Amino acid sequence: MQFAMNATRFCCLVAGLSAAVWGQDAAIPVKAAMPKPAADGAYFVGPRVIAPTLVRVMAAGYPYDVKPKKVPGLTVLSLIVGTDGAAHSIEVVRSHGEEFNASAINAIKLCQFAPGMLNGKPVPVHIDVLVPFHASHAQAVPALVVGEWDVDPALEMKSVKHPASYTPPIPVHVARADFGDADAKGAYPGVALVAVLVNTDGLPTEVRVVRGLAFGMDEEAVDAVKRYRFLPATDKGKVVAARRNVEVRFSLF
Repeated sequence: MQFAMNATRFCCLVAGLSAAVWGQDAAIPVKAAMPKPAADGAYFVGPRVIAPTLVRVMAAGYPYDVKPKKVPGLTVLSLIVGTDGAAHSIEVVRSHGEEFNASAINAIKLCQFAPGMLNGKPVPVHIDVLVPFHASHAQAVPALVVGEWDVDPALEMKSVKHPASYTPPIPVHVARADFGDADAKGAYPGVALVAVLVNTDGLPTEVRVVRGLAFGMDEEAVDAVKRYRFLPATDKGKVVAARRNVEVRFSLF
C-alpha cells in the first residue's frame, strides 16, 4: 500500500489514541479510536472494520503461449472492494509475468464480493487477493487475504507493567510478509525476528533481521516491518524513540 495512505490513516489513529495511552495508569483501559479511512477513502481491516468476502468466484485462465515450466507460481493483487461489491484500484503487488497477471486481473474484475462493513454499514476496504497457477493446470481460483490491517493497541497495553513510567512502541498497523509459494524450491513456513527502531513519529527505522529464514524471506520480513506503524514509546510521559523486536510469520499458500 502506498506510504501516503498509511501515514494519513496512522496520523488519524494516533490523534485519537495518544491521549488515552500516554500518562495513564494501568487501571485505565486504552480504547481504540473510531477507524478512519486512508487518503483514498478506503479502510483497512481492523477493530470494527470487517473484511469483505468473495460471493461469486471466477477462476483465472491459463495463458496458452507460456512454456509449461513457467506455469507454477503466484500472482498477488492489491485492491479496494467498494460498497458495490466490485473490485477497484487493482494493483499487482507480486508478479508472475504479464500474461498471468492480466489473467488474474480479468478474473478479479468478474468476481463479486460482499463489501466490508463498519458498524453494520458497507464501506470500501483494502484487501489482497492471491491467484495460484499450478503445474497441473488445476483451476486458478482467487483467494482473498488480508495483507495489511489495523490492530487494537489496547491488547498489547495489557502486558505493559508500568504504563505511567514507560510504554514501548505499540503497533497500530501491521503488514503481512509476502506470501510463500508452495512450488518454490526450499520454501517452508516459519517465523523471522526483526528488530526495529521506532522514531517519535511512530515510523519504523533501522529495520534489520535478528533471526532469519533465508530463501529470500529475510528481505520480505524487512519490507513488511517497514510498512508497520506504531504509537511511539513514552518515558515518563515524554515521547521517545525506542527499539523493539517484531515476529514476522510466513505461511505457504
